[in-house]
Amino acid sequence: MASLNVSSVLVVLFLTCGAVMATKENDQIIKENNCESKMGLPCVLEAFTSIFSTGSISNKCCGELVVLGKVCHSALVKRTLENPLFKDLNPATIIAKSIQTGNNCLVLIDSPSPST
Repeated sequence: MASLNVSSVLVVLFLTCGAVMATKENDQIIKENNCESKMGLPCVLEAFTSIFSTGSISNKCCGELVVLGKVCHSALVKRTLENPLFKDLNPATIIAKSIQTGNNCLVLIDSPSPST
């Protein structure tokens, strides 16, 4: 019985350390790449709404999201998902929406403008 308790404690410690390491890894990526200064607040809010709720993202903000880059975008989304306020969200769904939003913006920014 005591070995079961020790095993349980070790599993909890392992899972906790893994979550802390993931948080530190995302924070390090964000810091090293200066991610938090690459988008203006209005576009951050637009992208956030598009990914974590329902909404669209403008061409201007798509441009800023593309400049932000996939590494920063992914780290910021993952760090947001680590926040207890978002514990009820399905991480797989949010990450899928994040990737879809990023890909849609890449297509939009890379596509030639219609001639008038």
